[in-house]
Amino acid sequence: MSFIDNIMQKVNGSAKVACKKCSHEDTLSNLEQHDYICPECGTYFRLDARARIKYITDRNSFKELDKGLVSKDFLEFPNYQDKLEKARHDTGEDDAVVCGTAFIADNECAVFVMNSKFIMASMGSVVGEKITRLFEYATEHQLPVVGFTASGGARMQEGVISLMQMAKVSGAVKNHSNAGLLYITVLTDPTTGGVTASFAMQGDIILAEPKALIGFAGRRVVEQTTKSKLPDNFQKAGFLLEHGFVDAIVPRPELRDTIAELLTIHKRSV
Repeated sequence: MSFIDNIMQKVNGSAKVACKKCSHEDTLSNLEQHDYICPECGTYFRLDARARIKYITDRNSFKELDKGLVSKDFLEFPNYQDKLEKARHDTGEDDAVVCGTAFIADNECAVFVMNSKFIMASMGSVVGEKITRLFEYATEHQLPVVGFTASGGARMQEGVISLMQMAKVSGAVKNHSNAGLLYITVLTDPTTGGVTASFAMQGDIILAEPKALIGFAGRRVVEQTTKSKLPDNFQKAGFLLEHGFVDAIVPRPELRDTIAELLTIHKRSV
C-alpha cells in the first residue's frame, strides 16, 4: 500500500490537504481525481513510489524485484540508523527506490521509481545496487527501462560508497544501451545532485514533469561560483528544455499515454 493510499484509507478521502504554494485546501479523494495536481494553481503534489507505479502501469502488472535490500550504517554516521528506521516506518519501504517489471499499455518494460519520502530519495548503496540490478535484468531479458527520478543526491551518511553508485549504475546503463535497448527517464521534482549527474540524464529520451526542480549543485552555490545572478526559472524543467537538457515536458495527465506511445514506437521486432 502506498503512502497516499494509506492516508486515504485512514480518513476515507475526507481529510483536507493544503497546497504548499497557494494554500488551497482540498480532499485527497478530489486531488486523486485531479492527478494530484492543485486545481487552483496547478502545483504538482509529489507522488511516492507505489502511487506512481499504480498511476503509470497496467493494473496488477507490476512485479517487484530485489525487495528486502536495506542500507546499513557501516560508517556509524550519527543518527543515520534512526533516520533509516523512521523512513522505513513512515513509508513502508525498505529504501528509496522501488524496482520491478510491468506493462504500460501492454508494453512490457522494467521500471524503477525513486521515493522522495524516503530520506529525500537520496542515493546510497541500496539505491545504486537495485537500479544496477534492474538494468542488468532488463539487458538479459531484452526489456526497455522506464525510470522516474526524484532525489536530493548522493546519501552523505554513506560517504564515498554513495558516490560510487554513480559510476556503477552508469556502467549498467551503458551495457543496456550497447544491447540496443531503450531507456526513458522521467525527471520529477526534485532531481538533483549525483542522480542528475549520472543515470537521470543518461536516458535515450528524457522527459520531465512541469516546473520540476532539476539540477546538480544548489542555486546559491552556482551563483557564488559563477559570481552571476541566475534567472528566476534556473534549474526548472522549462529552463532545461530551452537549453537542450530535456526532450519534452509532459503534464502528468498525459504522462502514461506518452510513455506508452514511445514504448510502442521503439518496440523491438521479434
